[in-house]
Amino acid sequence: MSATTTTTLTQPAELKVEAIISSPAAVEAVQKTDQQPQEAVKNTNQQPQEAVPPPPATTNLAALATGGYAFAGIPNITDPYKKRQWQLEHMAGAFRVFARKGYTEGTSGHISVRDPVDPNTFWINPWVPLESLGVHFGMLKASDMVQIDEDGQVIGGNKTAVNAAGFMIHSAIHRARPDIHAACHTHSKYGKAWSTFGRPLDIISQDTCNFWGTQSVYKAFGGVVLGEKEGQRIVEALGDKGRVIVLQNHGILTAGGTVDEAAYLYTLMERSCEVQLLVESAGLPKNYIGEKEAEFTAKVNADPETLYTEFQPDFEYEIWKSKGELCKGE
Repeated sequence: MSATTTTTLTQPAELKVEAIISSPAAVEAVQKTDQQPQEAVKNTNQQPQEAVPPPPATTNLAALATGGYAFAGIPNITDPYKKRQWQLEHMAGAFRVFARKGYTEGTSGHISVRDPVDPNTFWINPWVPLESLGVHFGMLKASDMVQIDEDGQVIGGNKTAVNAAGFMIHSAIHRARPDIHAACHTHSKYGKAWSTFGRPLDIISQDTCNFWGTQSVYKAFGGVVLGEKEGQRIVEALGDKGRVIVLQNHGILTAGGTVDEAAYLYTLMERSCEVQLLVESAGLPKNYIGEKEAEFTAKVNADPETLYTEFQPDFEYEIWKSKGELCKGE
């Protein structure tokens, strides 16, 4: 046996770390770091980056799509008779979407669409058809719609009675706002609940940014709208650019250049009323979206082409669900 014994000592980890950070190279690196100016950090803290980029000069669906393809957008139908049929199909689809979402209440509620052949007339849903006691929103077809003139006379389509209050409201809108081609109003639950406050929706979510600059409130409730003046007052409250309005103690109404736009705005507003009621019930302070951010979001998300496109998944689902029945013509 050898008389010489070799013993290997393991250095504790703490000593290794201390040796590393105490080395001349490490000390020199720290000193260089301490000598570097800190202006970049200070500037970042003092002047936070702009949260919202400058709004684009124009907004279209191409800006929202990627992958080399663009969304189709609103079709350009030059034949007014073909456009009429196309509108009636989308109108029937909107009613079925409303039915699926639970917006029905007896015979209340109506959607109107301006006629492309005779723009002084519009189409509306039947109220109490002669052959039955009523048609559920979820059963309406393109051929069920009624054409009515500005004097309230049925002149085409399914010649049957229409809701008098619906005529008063929609005729006033179509007469005063040639840019509006469709309007929607029902007695949906959350819109009706929120309307009791007589307040516009708060801009507290990305969805409510879609209402930026186009939201209003009609604060007078004069009972069932059976007079021409009441319809005119609603239009005055809607204003020149309004697309969504809270009708105090009544519900909500939306409008747009297509029935798809108006219908999508309605579903968005109804859901936003539900969200606002939930937020109010929490009793906590709300964080509001800034004006600049809300305006930018509205320019991107709330143009007619985008709102039309947003409604297409629901519309296509109703065509599939009905096996094409809702598109049935006259």
